[in-house]
Amino acid sequence: MVLDIVVIVLYILLMLGVGYWGYRRTKSHSDYLVAGRRLGTFMYASTLSALVLGGASLVGGIGLGYKWGISGAWLVTAIALGVLLLSALLAKRLTKLRIYTVSQMLDLRYGGRSAGFSGTVMFLYTFMLAVTSTLAYATVFHVLFGWETWVGILVGGVVVVLYSSLGGMWSITITDMAQFIVTTVGVFAVLLPMALINAGGYDAIVTRLGDSFASPFAIGGSTIVTYIVIYTLSLLIGQDIWQRVFTARTPAIAQRGGIGAGVYCLVFGIVGAIIGMAAHALLPDLEKPDQAFAAIVEATLPHGIRGLVLAAGLAAMMSTASGALIAASTVFTADLLPLMFRRFRGNAVDAAAGTSAEDAGHGDEFGLRGFRGSMMVIGAAVVVTAMSLDSVVGALTIAYNILVGGLLVPIIGGIVWKRATRIGAYAAIIAGAVAVIVGMLIWGDLANEPIYVGLGASAIAFVIASLVSKPTPEAVMTEWRQRLARGDHDDLSLDTATVAAGQFEHLATETVPKR
Repeated sequence: MVLDIVVIVLYILLMLGVGYWGYRRTKSHSDYLVAGRRLGTFMYASTLSALVLGGASLVGGIGLGYKWGISGAWLVTAIALGVLLLSALLAKRLTKLRIYTVSQMLDLRYGGRSAGFSGTVMFLYTFMLAVTSTLAYATVFHVLFGWETWVGILVGGVVVVLYSSLGGMWSITITDMAQFIVTTVGVFAVLLPMALINAGGYDAIVTRLGDSFASPFAIGGSTIVTYIVIYTLSLLIGQDIWQRVFTARTPAIAQRGGIGAGVYCLVFGIVGAIIGMAAHALLPDLEKPDQAFAAIVEATLPHGIRGLVLAAGLAAMMSTASGALIAASTVFTADLLPLMFRRFRGNAVDAAAGTSAEDAGHGDEFGLRGFRGSMMVIGAAVVVTAMSLDSVVGALTIAYNILVGGLLVPIIGGIVWKRATRIGAYAAIIAGAVAVIVGMLIWGDLANEPIYVGLGASAIAFVIASLVSKPTPEAVMTEWRQRLARGDHDDLSLDTATVAAGQFEHLATETVPKR
């Protein structure tokens, strides 16, 4: 146990050290929010993988493998499909827009301001995602130290909030890359071979458990479809994912690196399911499938090595939590605070956005302090919420449903359909959200029907309202087309200072015709 504790403590100290390094490196809002848009292919792919493969993918994926066999890989497969679709179809366009939030994309494409609703929904979604990841810390700390849940949440939460708030996206990027390496080594090079060796190999596992565990569809068609609808579609429009896409140095890197991350996630899902099958063969009497990860680690690995693999689990949870935390903070500070204080005026960027045009690119401390303060406050709220709840699955499902049902159609529709209008987007958001909420009242929070009804209502309202309303003003479409006209290999980090100074007021004024 001493070796395990030493490994975990060293890992935590490394994360805090990286947070301080990020603090020293961060000089502008672009650095803090999107790592200066300077990530190359490997760093981008590794950090995107670390973000999407959180505690649900590791602990939940192994648990599904324990219960269903190889078909338990469908949860992570749905996540991988989302990453692949986003990277192949949307990533280049998103990076060319030079934005920070999903609401800014809607404003840029349609004109007007959408942050009141879209920002609120996105904030609640990212906040609850951070809460669920924070709750997962307790499983690792309980195995190691026998701590109560609230103690594990407090310790893990403080570490994540500190390193995330100090250096912003730079700290998160470097820690995510370290966490990617730790997770890859711990799961692929240590846990998988040890689990297979102890269980007698894959063929012996299938023989012991039965042929259904080798079927890719044993989990059921309806479950597979639900995973794809909820996880794949939400990855196309989530602020936490988009914000990581914005860190790529060029549009080509965003596409190439993202496809690499998607392939990695596919393999990770299969590996997790196999580890779960091995756990079932060795430990068939676990009370809950989600105990399979900690149980197989304890049963097959020696001390010291066990600490490495538990650190891998901790790394997966921290990566998702830190990504969700900075996403929630960015949406709150860039989208919601300006609505509260009405400070989108003139040439000065409001306190949420940071600095004036004259001070652009010089790391104005007022703006950076504002972002850091917001991150710390929201991080504290995440920790307190996680400590006060045993489970937030219902709340997270509600956020997922409203996010996908209300925002997927206007976001994707605005990118692919030229005739889409602001009225159509608003109609889609309202119709989708209302339909999802009514559906949850009728069928229940965890039912599948609400999301399908919401998507259908949103699509119908979007098309009809766009066709009967006036086309989007030419000034708005011209700005949209000009941004998309950037080359696939243009270095997006070169004009960081200009964007840091003018992004927010530019979206609020120049792209919206006077009325």
